[in-house]
Amino acid sequence: MAAPTVPAKAATAQPHDNDSHSTHALSAAERYQALDLVSTLVAVLRPDGTVLFANVALETALGQSRRMLEGVDFSSYFTTDQGVVRSALDGARSENFAALRFDSGLRRAPQDPLPVHVSVACVDNGSDVLIECWPLEAQARQDREERLREQALANKELIRNLAHEIKNPLGGIRGAAQLLEMELPTRDLEEYTQVIIHEADRLQSLVDRLLAPHRHPHQVGDVNIHEVCERVRSLVLVEYPRGLEIRRDYDISIPEFRGDREQLIQALLNIVQNAALSLSERIAAGDAQIVLRTRVARQVTFGRQRYRLALDLHVIDNGPGVPEAIKDRIFYPLVTGRDGGSGLGLTLAQTFVQRHHGLIECDSAPGRTDFRILIPLP
Repeated sequence: MAAPTVPAKAATAQPHDNDSHSTHALSAAERYQALDLVSTLVAVLRPDGTVLFANVALETALGQSRRMLEGVDFSSYFTTDQGVVRSALDGARSENFAALRFDSGLRRAPQDPLPVHVSVACVDNGSDVLIECWPLEAQARQDREERLREQALANKELIRNLAHEIKNPLGGIRGAAQLLEMELPTRDLEEYTQVIIHEADRLQSLVDRLLAPHRHPHQVGDVNIHEVCERVRSLVLVEYPRGLEIRRDYDISIPEFRGDREQLIQALLNIVQNAALSLSERIAAGDAQIVLRTRVARQVTFGRQRYRLALDLHVIDNGPGVPEAIKDRIFYPLVTGRDGGSGLGLTLAQTFVQRHHGLIECDSAPGRTDFRILIPLP
């Protein structure tokens, strides 16, 4: 007996109906759960402007849970005239534009409104509206990072050219002083030639330090950041055996990563030594403290690139803070707030960290200075 035939329309309709039913069965949290992975503040709105979904970043920024936000008219959260916001939502739904952008503030009791740059666009399904908010402070941070990187590149080129221009005359000056010393009629005048030779050697040493990061090749291997921290901690405590406490606050789950161990030791050592030098009064009083804190930062953006995971290393001290006059220039070469300082420690630290595609930031106020190192993790 021949098998019964199924009409073609019915055969194709069944899977389609199942797919359609499956799609409608998904909750908003399931459909939009990928938005929880981004750091941008995101809300998905229904056609009437009420919240259908809010991602974790928006929950955190507003201090309200997703459940509290669902069903609320989202335009009420903006400090901008609500008529402007509603016009933007209507325009997105009617597809009058691909995306509309404007600046506003997000209300978040009891804190002040959060200044944000807002983008409004229609979701692919044609009815929901996607609202994206970028905190303006984050945008300013990105711009600052970009300026730091550009400045570091300019400094690198300037230092390299300047150092080579200084080295050649220095050799001639030192050699001439040595020859002059051999021709002096009496030894009483040798102190003057020795001053010339000594100062020429000092300048040569400074030039060598300026060129050091560019001379040594990048020796890449597996790096355990806590071994780096322990090495730096032991070196600094040998130098300051009394009056200084260096506390550990480690996240031992941080994985190893590929990098130059010696360069990272030198970078961290420069920062910690800088902190110790700024703590001289507290060391004398016996209450100086430096904290080495390691964490994993997730979904972070720096250097105009987004990373799933990054090492988040902090060096925090309880010193007087960075002088206000040099706060914006502390990573520039030869800038120092300390008598007798060379102004190279932080410059070299920034160079070594940037070789690992990372970044150093500084947040300083009297009583607390926090140097933060961010390096991408695998």
